[in-house]
Amino acid sequence: MPRFGVGTWRVGERASSAAQEVEAIQAAIERGVTLIDTAEMYGDGGAEKIIAQAIANAARVANISAATLRERLFIVSKVYPHNASERGVPAACVRSLKRLGTDYIDGYLLHWRGEHPLEETVEAFEALKTQGKIRAWGVSNFDTEDMKELVTVTGGANVATNQVLYNLSRRGVEFDLLPWQRERGITTMAYSPIEQAKLLSSTKLQAIARDVGATPAQLALAWLMREPDVIVIPKTSRVDRLQENLGALKLKLNRETLDAIDRAFPPPRRRTALEML
Repeated sequence: MPRFGVGTWRVGERASSAAQEVEAIQAAIERGVTLIDTAEMYGDGGAEKIIAQAIANAARVANISAATLRERLFIVSKVYPHNASERGVPAACVRSLKRLGTDYIDGYLLHWRGEHPLEETVEAFEALKTQGKIRAWGVSNFDTEDMKELVTVTGGANVATNQVLYNLSRRGVEFDLLPWQRERGITTMAYSPIEQAKLLSSTKLQAIARDVGATPAQLALAWLMREPDVIVIPKTSRVDRLQENLGALKLKLNRETLDAIDRAFPPPRRRTALEML
């Protein structure tokens, strides 16, 4: 799975914003971003349609088929908990495939835990994998105890990733969840990596960013990507912000900078419940 991608939360909700949203995702693809994260919940499927249009536009500009471009991308989508049943999962997946205009989803996640047994959801995921409709599956918003239970069910150890709220101001996952997943080779996808832009106004982060010649957004993203098994999916509908975020890929943080960040945003000293947005 690529280390850097683009998120699409709140995308596809308004027709008046569709053109700008398509442009932003198309720009990301044209700049080499291959990971795109979405969900059936986002815009009630509207975000998936926006992604399909962006891929079609980018393929047209590159003078290649949309299918060829699709092969270069890694698309993640998520199923609602209330659809996570034996019959609900495949039906929801087919709807997402249709909206995305593709034959397969690279990573298909359970958006959060709901009423359906994990055994049932995992069995449905594994069936979709066998059918070639998804390449891998994972979960989102699962705390440590949820993950421990998940890997005990048949096929549960095949979980590829857990997408959680993780950023400089939300470091609770570092206490137990992140180490537990790391030991088992389960990647962590960090959503809201700059706290929906709230971190950008932090005077502490601004000061450290100035010292390293970066913007606060670049520093926040680079800090998350300091470990090879953490993936970031910042969302933006502005091409200039996208370009800024991409600068994080070139930013290397030394021990002095990491220590300064720890002083400004202390790591957790005890276990806390997983936070969600």
